[in-house]
Amino acid sequence: MQNSYKRVDAHLSSLGYCTRSEAKKFLSKNLVCIDGVRVFDVRQKAYHNNITVEGERLDEERLVILMNKPSGVICSHDDAGVLIYSLLPLRFQRRNPKISTIGRLDADTTGAILLTDDGELNHKLTSPKSDVLKVYEATLAEPLRGDEAEIFASGTLMLNGEKKPLLSAKMEIINPTLVRLEICEGRYHQVKRMFGAVKNRVVALHRVRFGEYSVDALEPSEYRVINL
Repeated sequence: MQNSYKRVDAHLSSLGYCTRSEAKKFLSKNLVCIDGVRVFDVRQKAYHNNITVEGERLDEERLVILMNKPSGVICSHDDAGVLIYSLLPLRFQRRNPKISTIGRLDADTTGAILLTDDGELNHKLTSPKSDVLKVYEATLAEPLRGDEAEIFASGTLMLNGEKKPLLSAKMEIINPTLVRLEICEGRYHQVKRMFGAVKNRVVALHRVRFGEYSVDALEPSEYRVINL
């Protein structure tokens, strides 16, 4: 956990409470304290953990969020449409550095996604060397033919345009058109392409779990801050 020592206005602006130019006004309108003593001077320095706003500790300096992404929301900072960041509180949206998704889910894919302003963590978890388990529920256009689980588990399935076969993946059949799939890679449109390779089509896709984090207890658009 970080605990940086810097000016009060630097703390507030980096965490999105206000801009540097707004800090003086923010201190006059809000109860900002250092070790319980109200502060009005934006130049005063303090450790992050010693500052409170309206009696609440500052948001963490490194933020990691688990969200149950709803359908129709886009994992981007600049595309047209409803962006995933608009579902977060305004001060989270104003943080510097910016919060970004760890990987992406398609607009029509729902479920577990992590967001963070920690670039090093983001890179680590999206690296091809990362072996984070991801669990999906896929609704299929056609009933299973019967050999899909064996093909996916084989570690030999080649996707169109790829140079390396997929790693072994585990598939659990829920019903003939609904499966649960466990993968530890994150190739482009991987689940949809896997079923395309066995002559089927995914019509709905929900990521149940990312690593150890499940969205079973979260409604669509809901999120919670986690420690990672």
